[in-house]
Amino acid sequence: MGMSVTISVATEQDAEQIFRLQYLCFQGEAALYGNYRIAPLVQTLDSVRQELASDCVYVARLGEEVVGSVRGTVTEDGAASIGRLCVHPRLQGHGIGARLLRAAESALAGERGATKFRLFTGHRSEGNLRLYRRVGYRTVGTSQGSDGVPMIVLEKPADEFATTA
Repeated sequence: MGMSVTISVATEQDAEQIFRLQYLCFQGEAALYGNYRIAPLVQTLDSVRQELASDCVYVARLGEEVVGSVRGTVTEDGAASIGRLCVHPRLQGHGIGARLLRAAESALAGERGATKFRLFTGHRSEGNLRLYRRVGYRTVGTSQGSDGVPMIVLEKPADEFATTA
């Protein structure tokens, strides 16, 4: 019998595993855009540690191994900005990403008062777009990433969390 994947709040001790996992997971995105300078690949370990201290960060664990992660923070307009969602390639397609999103949404709305959720993904990232749309996000615009990648902006009201959780 195999182990179950559990979702929990990330701790300071998770920083290095999150950092390594993020680097592994975003290689496919980098290849998709022919740009290996995308933000998740150039982020420093110290920056990940800072986010752990200030943001809402959840991890998926398989035993002691961090196999997924997501981060979020509430912005001045009351929107929760969710990002860096990643799941180890060997475990993708099993609902872990959706579970991580639900955990982050629940905490951001319930504990931090978010009124809506906002996320960004590359315009060619069809798998990401399918997941986000399946859990209730709708396209509200486009933007240009700091790395030059055209991004799609998606949002959903925080009061819809209960209907998609």
